[in-house]
Amino acid sequence: MDLIGLQFDRPFVLDALLRGEIDFLENVSEAAEADFFRHLIRRDVLNRLAEHYPTPRKKREVPVWLYLASELTLKLHGSQSYHAFPRLLRSGGLIDALGPELGGRKTTHPETHDVTLSCPGFNHKNDYDRQTPCDQDFLRKFARDTQVDRLHAWFNRELPRCLRSLRLLDEEGLFIGDGSYLFVPDNEHYEGSDLLWFDEHNHPVDSEKVDPRDKRYQQHRCYKLVSLIHINRQLDYFFTVAARVVPGRRHECPILYELVDEVVRAVGRDVIKVLILDRGFIDGAQMGRLQQDYRIETILPVRSNMDLHADALGLTRLRDFHWEPYVPPAPPEPAPPPTPKPPRVEKREAKRQQTLAQRKAELQAETRGMTATTPAGRPQTLLGTGRGLLSWTQCPVPLTAVVNRERDEHGEVRDWVLVSTSPHRTAAQIRSTYELRPAIEERHRQYKCFWDLTRMHSCAFSLVVNQVLFVLLAYTLVQAHLVLRRRQELNGSVWGSAWQLLSPTLEVVAVYYRQRFCLLTLAEYGRILLEVAEPVRAKLRDRLRQIERDQYSLLQNARPP
Repeated sequence: MDLIGLQFDRPFVLDALLRGEIDFLENVSEAAEADFFRHLIRRDVLNRLAEHYPTPRKKREVPVWLYLASELTLKLHGSQSYHAFPRLLRSGGLIDALGPELGGRKTTHPETHDVTLSCPGFNHKNDYDRQTPCDQDFLRKFARDTQVDRLHAWFNRELPRCLRSLRLLDEEGLFIGDGSYLFVPDNEHYEGSDLLWFDEHNHPVDSEKVDPRDKRYQQHRCYKLVSLIHINRQLDYFFTVAARVVPGRRHECPILYELVDEVVRAVGRDVIKVLILDRGFIDGAQMGRLQQDYRIETILPVRSNMDLHADALGLTRLRDFHWEPYVPPAPPEPAPPPTPKPPRVEKREAKRQQTLAQRKAELQAETRGMTATTPAGRPQTLLGTGRGLLSWTQCPVPLTAVVNRERDEHGEVRDWVLVSTSPHRTAAQIRSTYELRPAIEERHRQYKCFWDLTRMHSCAFSLVVNQVLFVLLAYTLVQAHLVLRRRQELNGSVWGSAWQLLSPTLEVVAVYYRQRFCLLTLAEYGRILLEVAEPVRAKLRDRLRQIERDQYSLLQNARPP
């Protein structure tokens, strides 16, 4: 069997312990990583992802779900080198989540007091005792030999299906499309990479317009990551449901619409309902196709040199054109704390809420009195709507244009235009929905800076794609785990900070008997040992001595260093 199930049965195991009949016991730390993997195993996530994984091996001696778990534990620790796998198993929680039958047993050498592992493995070809469930070299070769196109297709199909099975796809169906550059060392051996010019803000520039002596411009070797991200209005999560890694010169626009098609084929229509894009994805034909075929509404800003932009601004000169003030929606109220507040604190909070409500009412009253002629010194935003626009011949469906007139404190006015294929959304709804898009910049910074997304150790394109997709997979599954645990407020933090909040551990003793187990605190376990009487105490003493001898025997045929 690839996976041995253990049932939690406290009364059954306690009764066996009081009779002196146990199979095994060990010290367990209930850490965040172990809880994460137990969650994945209990909800059958790993098996579902492994079922259709494009394995490059005809003979499956090591189960694919264990390979996926090993990749995830590497990404959780921010280690992209497979040589770190044995070390991370000793310090991580995967071994604890797998249990003693599969994950192995930790034992202390009687002379050196070194802690090591002994794992059963999955075949009988080992001349030495295993210290990891699978070898790190197996992980590297397995990842290198996986075909890139099949890996992309698996990620874009199975991950959204997994999120749907966990009921984590929001009913409003908000998705963001984005393209981002992944910088790698300037090594020409990076397969499929391109050397491009970028300005000081890391925006690509035309090489023909760059003066090499200008220090504001630099060359970077890069790939491009095109991704489709699922969010909700509270920004509780940031699920990357589809992604593709391509050379840096390729345009992201056609790739993004292909990702949308892949996700729709995987989870069906009416999952993606609103697609939020930036100017790099302007394609009228594709926007119209998504609306006609899938009922997907697209929201994006248009370029100032487009005829549609001029037509929308021309509407503002009509006599019956109407401006309305825009008031950004209030942030969602945080969930109430589980413990009641003291009366004095509740009284202060009620007074504070009353003051905030009064200030909000005053602000809304002032805003309703604003017009396009508001004097300088008071920033304001006005929205104007034009519906049923057909002047963009590339788009086969009527468009709704929202003209945004921004006036700063100096009185300077800037107009820009949002368009949407939605025929019914108001101007404020379209504007507030588009304002969710900048949130992805912070999330990009998180997995680039804190998850080592671009720290490539191999020049092989298959391993580059493997690293990017598995970092995104780990990042998405961690957020899903926190949402299911009702700790979604931690998703806005970097993983290191969230891990520190989740890391306080509870030291317990796990007692196993006939494929059942229970967890006992150290004090509870010690009390039971003191209370049992003879002859059970002698029987239990002999059994514990046998377990101790078995642990030492695990070291007899260990691989020499």
